[in-house]
Amino acid sequence: MRLVLKLLLLFPCIACAQTALLERIQTARLLKVCIWPEYYGISFRNPRTNQLAGIDIDMAGELAKSLNAKLEFVDSSFARLIEDVSGGRCDIAMFAIGVTPKRAQFLRFTRPYLESDIYAITSRGNRRIKSWGDIDQPGVVVAVAEGTLHEGVMRDKLAHATLRVMTTSYARELEVESGRADVFMTDFPYSRRMLETTDWARLVSPPGVYHLTPYAYAIKPGDDNWFDHVERFLVEVKRDGRLLASAKRHKLERILVAD
Repeated sequence: MRLVLKLLLLFPCIACAQTALLERIQTARLLKVCIWPEYYGISFRNPRTNQLAGIDIDMAGELAKSLNAKLEFVDSSFARLIEDVSGGRCDIAMFAIGVTPKRAQFLRFTRPYLESDIYAITSRGNRRIKSWGDIDQPGVVVAVAEGTLHEGVMRDKLAHATLRVMTTSYARELEVESGRADVFMTDFPYSRRMLETTDWARLVSPPGVYHLTPYAYAIKPGDDNWFDHVERFLVEVKRDGRLLASAKRHKLERILVAD
Protein backbone atom coordinates (compact mmCIF):
# COMPACT_ATOMS: atom_id res chain seq x y z
CA MET A 1 0.00 0.00 0.00
CA ARG A 2 2.84 2.36 0.87
CA LEU A 3 4.47 1.60 -2.49
CA VAL A 4 1.26 2.53 -4.31
CA LEU A 5 1.04 5.80 -2.40
CA LYS A 6 4.66 6.62 -3.24
CA LEU A 7 4.02 5.94 -6.92
CA LEU A 8 0.97 8.20 -6.89
CA LEU A 9 3.05 10.98 -5.34
CA LEU A 10 5.81 10.54 -7.89
CA PHE A 11 3.44 10.24 -10.86
CA PRO A 12 0.28 12.18 -10.05
CA CYS A 13 -2.50 11.00 -12.30
CA ILE A 14 -0.86 9.56 -15.39
CA ALA A 15 -4.31 8.91 -16.82
CA CYS A 16 -5.25 12.54 -16.26
CA ALA A 17 -2.26 13.64 -18.30
CA GLN A 18 -3.55 11.54 -21.18
CA THR A 19 -7.09 12.88 -21.03
CA ALA A 20 -6.28 16.49 -20.16
CA LEU A 21 -6.09 17.90 -23.68
CA LEU A 22 -9.28 16.32 -24.98
CA GLU A 23 -11.12 17.36 -21.83
CA ARG A 24 -9.75 20.89 -22.06
CA ILE A 25 -10.91 21.26 -25.65
CA GLN A 26 -14.37 19.94 -24.83
CA THR A 27 -14.68 22.02 -21.67
CA ALA A 28 -13.41 25.26 -23.19
CA ARG A 29 -15.10 24.45 -26.51
CA LEU A 30 -12.02 25.74 -28.29
CA LEU A 31 -9.81 23.87 -30.75
CA LYS A 32 -6.48 25.44 -31.73
CA VAL A 33 -5.09 24.25 -35.07
CA CYS A 34 -1.65 25.09 -36.41
CA ILE A 35 -1.54 25.81 -40.15
CA TRP A 36 0.95 27.09 -42.67
CA PRO A 37 -1.02 29.83 -44.44
CA GLU A 38 1.06 29.71 -47.64
CA TYR A 39 0.16 26.11 -48.51
CA TYR A 40 -1.93 26.23 -51.68
CA GLY A 41 -4.82 23.77 -51.69
CA ILE A 42 -4.02 22.81 -48.10
CA SER A 43 -4.24 25.83 -45.78
CA PHE A 44 -3.81 28.88 -48.00
CA ARG A 45 -4.65 32.43 -46.93
CA ASN A 46 -5.65 34.44 -49.97
CA PRO A 47 -3.61 37.69 -49.85
CA ARG A 48 -6.42 39.62 -51.50
CA THR A 49 -9.32 38.49 -49.33
CA ASN A 50 -7.47 37.24 -46.23
CA GLN A 51 -9.70 34.16 -46.38
CA LEU A 52 -8.36 30.68 -45.67
CA ALA A 53 -9.06 27.79 -48.02
CA GLY A 54 -7.82 24.24 -48.57
CA ILE A 55 -8.45 20.66 -47.64
CA ASP A 56 -7.11 21.11 -44.12
CA ILE A 57 -9.15 24.23 -43.53
CA ASP A 58 -12.19 22.11 -44.40
CA MET A 59 -11.07 19.21 -42.22
CA ALA A 60 -10.19 21.45 -39.27
CA GLY A 61 -13.73 22.77 -39.41
CA GLU A 62 -15.12 19.24 -39.42
CA LEU A 63 -12.87 18.24 -36.51
CA ALA A 64 -14.06 21.25 -34.50
CA LYS A 65 -17.67 20.22 -35.19
CA SER A 66 -16.94 16.73 -33.88
CA LEU A 67 -15.85 18.36 -30.63
CA ASN A 68 -18.62 20.96 -30.53
CA ALA A 69 -15.82 23.51 -30.29
CA LYS A 70 -14.96 26.88 -31.76
CA LEU A 71 -12.05 26.77 -34.22
CA GLU A 72 -8.97 28.98 -33.86
CA PHE A 73 -6.19 28.86 -36.46
CA VAL A 74 -2.60 29.47 -35.36
CA ASP A 75 -0.09 30.47 -38.03
CA SER A 76 2.91 28.16 -38.06
CA SER A 77 5.43 26.81 -40.57
CA PHE A 78 7.48 23.69 -41.18
CA ALA A 79 10.47 25.34 -39.52
CA ARG A 80 8.42 26.04 -36.36
CA LEU A 81 6.23 22.93 -36.48
CA ILE A 82 7.86 20.86 -33.74
CA GLU A 83 8.29 23.84 -31.42
CA ASP A 84 4.69 25.01 -31.88
CA VAL A 85 3.11 21.60 -31.29
CA SER A 86 5.43 20.58 -28.45
CA GLY A 87 5.08 23.97 -26.80
CA GLY A 88 1.28 23.86 -26.84
CA ARG A 89 0.65 26.78 -29.20
CA CYS A 90 -1.88 24.52 -30.86
CA ASP A 91 -3.66 21.25 -30.11
CA ILE A 92 -2.93 19.75 -33.51
CA ALA A 93 -1.05 20.65 -36.69
CA MET A 94 -3.19 20.28 -39.80
CA PHE A 95 -1.24 21.36 -42.87
CA ALA A 96 -0.26 18.19 -44.71
CA ILE A 97 2.69 17.34 -42.49
CA GLY A 98 5.14 15.04 -44.25
CA VAL A 99 5.90 12.05 -42.04
CA THR A 100 9.68 11.84 -41.62
CA PRO A 101 11.84 9.94 -39.10
CA LYS A 102 13.18 13.19 -37.66
CA ARG A 103 9.74 14.64 -37.05
CA ALA A 104 8.49 11.33 -35.65
CA GLN A 105 11.02 11.69 -32.82
CA PHE A 106 9.07 14.67 -31.50
CA LEU A 107 5.54 14.36 -32.91
CA ARG A 108 2.84 11.71 -33.05
CA PHE A 109 1.31 11.25 -36.49
CA THR A 110 -2.14 10.11 -37.48
CA ARG A 111 -2.77 7.75 -40.36
CA PRO A 112 -1.91 9.39 -43.71
CA TYR A 113 -4.56 11.08 -45.83
CA LEU A 114 -2.40 12.43 -48.69
CA GLU A 115 0.81 11.26 -50.34
CA SER A 116 3.01 13.27 -52.70
CA ASP A 117 6.20 12.86 -54.66
CA ILE A 118 8.76 15.65 -55.06
CA TYR A 119 8.60 18.02 -58.03
CA ALA A 120 10.85 20.81 -59.31
CA ILE A 121 9.92 24.31 -60.40
CA THR A 122 12.18 26.17 -62.81
CA SER A 123 11.63 29.31 -64.87
CA ARG A 124 10.41 29.28 -68.45
CA GLY A 125 13.56 31.08 -69.47
CA ASN A 126 15.96 28.59 -67.89
CA ARG A 127 17.84 26.76 -70.64
CA ARG A 128 19.89 24.56 -68.34
CA ILE A 129 16.98 22.52 -66.93
CA LYS A 130 15.02 20.67 -69.59
CA SER A 131 14.29 17.43 -67.74
CA TRP A 132 14.70 15.84 -64.31
CA GLY A 133 18.10 14.44 -65.23
CA ASP A 134 19.46 17.96 -65.69
CA ILE A 135 18.96 18.86 -62.02
CA ASP A 136 21.75 17.01 -60.21
CA GLN A 137 24.57 18.35 -62.35
CA PRO A 138 27.65 20.47 -61.54
CA GLY A 139 26.85 24.18 -61.55
CA VAL A 140 23.11 23.72 -60.97
CA VAL A 141 21.69 25.48 -57.90
CA VAL A 142 18.75 23.79 -56.16
CA ALA A 143 16.74 25.81 -53.64
CA VAL A 144 14.68 24.34 -50.79
CA ALA A 145 12.75 25.87 -47.91
CA GLU A 146 14.25 25.43 -44.46
CA GLY A 147 12.49 22.87 -42.29
CA THR A 148 10.62 21.18 -45.14
CA LEU A 149 11.04 17.50 -45.91
CA HIS A 150 12.64 18.56 -49.20
CA GLU A 151 15.64 19.94 -47.32
CA GLY A 152 16.54 16.56 -45.83
CA VAL A 153 15.73 14.56 -48.95
CA MET A 154 17.80 16.74 -51.26
CA ARG A 155 20.74 16.79 -48.86
CA ASP A 156 20.80 13.00 -49.15
CA LYS A 157 20.12 12.71 -52.89
CA LEU A 158 22.12 15.51 -54.51
CA ALA A 159 25.61 14.45 -55.50
CA HIS A 160 26.70 17.23 -57.88
CA ALA A 161 24.31 20.20 -57.69
CA THR A 162 24.59 22.95 -55.07
CA LEU A 163 21.87 22.99 -52.41
CA ARG A 164 20.68 26.40 -51.20
CA VAL A 165 18.46 26.44 -48.10
CA MET A 166 16.09 29.40 -47.89
CA THR A 167 14.33 30.63 -44.77
CA THR A 168 10.91 30.88 -46.47
CA SER A 169 9.13 29.30 -49.41
CA TYR A 170 8.79 32.70 -51.06
CA ALA A 171 12.56 33.17 -50.89
CA ARG A 172 13.13 30.00 -52.92
CA GLU A 173 10.64 31.25 -55.52
CA LEU A 174 12.53 34.54 -55.83
CA GLU A 175 15.81 32.67 -56.22
CA VAL A 176 14.48 30.78 -59.23
CA GLU A 177 12.55 33.68 -60.76
CA SER A 178 15.63 35.91 -60.51
CA GLY A 179 17.93 33.25 -61.95
CA ARG A 180 20.06 32.91 -58.81
CA ALA A 181 18.84 29.30 -58.54
CA ASP A 182 17.87 26.92 -61.30
CA VAL A 183 15.08 25.03 -59.56
CA PHE A 184 13.31 24.78 -56.25
CA MET A 185 11.91 21.54 -54.91
CA THR A 186 8.32 21.24 -53.77
CA ASP A 187 5.32 18.90 -53.72
CA PHE A 188 2.16 18.43 -55.78
CA PRO A 189 -0.06 21.02 -54.02
CA TYR A 190 2.54 23.80 -54.05
CA SER A 191 3.49 23.07 -57.65
CA ARG A 192 -0.14 23.73 -58.55
CA ARG A 193 0.09 27.14 -56.92
CA MET A 194 3.09 28.07 -59.03
CA LEU A 195 1.49 26.95 -62.30
CA GLU A 196 -1.87 28.54 -61.59
CA THR A 197 -0.75 31.87 -60.10
CA THR A 198 2.44 32.79 -61.99
CA ASP A 199 3.37 33.27 -65.64
CA TRP A 200 7.05 32.36 -65.27
CA ALA A 201 7.04 28.93 -63.59
CA ARG A 202 7.62 25.63 -65.39
CA LEU A 203 7.10 22.21 -63.82
CA VAL A 204 9.76 19.50 -64.01
CA SER A 205 8.46 16.08 -62.96
CA PRO A 206 10.52 12.98 -62.13
CA PRO A 207 10.29 10.23 -64.77
CA GLY A 208 9.16 7.75 -62.11
CA VAL A 209 8.68 7.66 -58.36
CA TYR A 210 11.41 9.80 -56.78
CA HIS A 211 10.52 10.08 -53.09
CA LEU A 212 6.93 9.51 -52.01
CA THR A 213 6.00 10.97 -48.63
CA PRO A 214 2.79 10.32 -46.69
CA TYR A 215 1.11 13.37 -45.18
CA ALA A 216 -0.70 13.24 -41.84
CA TYR A 217 -1.79 15.36 -38.89
CA ALA A 218 0.55 15.82 -35.94
CA ILE A 219 -0.02 16.11 -32.21
CA LYS A 220 2.16 16.16 -29.12
CA PRO A 221 3.02 12.61 -27.98
CA GLY A 222 1.62 11.16 -24.77
CA ASP A 223 -2.09 11.87 -25.12
CA ASP A 224 -3.78 8.65 -26.20
CA ASN A 225 -7.37 9.85 -25.84
CA TRP A 226 -6.80 12.92 -28.00
CA PHE A 227 -4.93 10.85 -30.59
CA ASP A 228 -7.72 8.23 -30.66
CA HIS A 229 -10.34 10.93 -31.21
CA VAL A 230 -8.46 12.35 -34.19
CA GLU A 231 -7.90 8.86 -35.62
CA ARG A 232 -11.62 8.07 -35.37
CA PHE A 233 -12.38 11.39 -37.02
CA LEU A 234 -10.11 10.53 -39.97
CA VAL A 235 -11.72 7.12 -40.37
CA GLU A 236 -15.15 8.76 -40.44
CA VAL A 237 -14.35 11.48 -42.99
CA LYS A 238 -12.72 8.92 -45.26
CA ARG A 239 -15.67 6.56 -44.97
CA ASP A 240 -18.49 9.08 -45.38
CA GLY A 241 -16.91 10.93 -48.33
CA ARG A 242 -16.17 14.28 -46.69
CA LEU A 243 -12.42 13.95 -47.26
CA LEU A 244 -12.89 12.93 -50.89
CA ALA A 245 -15.29 15.81 -51.54
CA SER A 246 -12.80 18.29 -50.10
CA ALA A 247 -9.94 16.76 -52.11
CA LYS A 248 -11.96 17.16 -55.30
CA ARG A 249 -12.89 20.72 -54.39
CA HIS A 250 -9.21 21.62 -54.04
CA LYS A 251 -8.00 19.43 -56.95
CA LEU A 252 -6.04 17.06 -54.72
CA GLU A 253 -7.82 13.76 -55.43
CA ARG A 254 -4.72 12.62 -57.35
CA ILE A 255 -2.72 12.41 -54.11
CA LEU A 256 -5.54 11.33 -51.76
CA VAL A 257 -5.01 8.32 -49.50
CA ALA A 258 -8.59 7.11 -49.26
CA ASP A 259 -8.23 3.93 -47.16
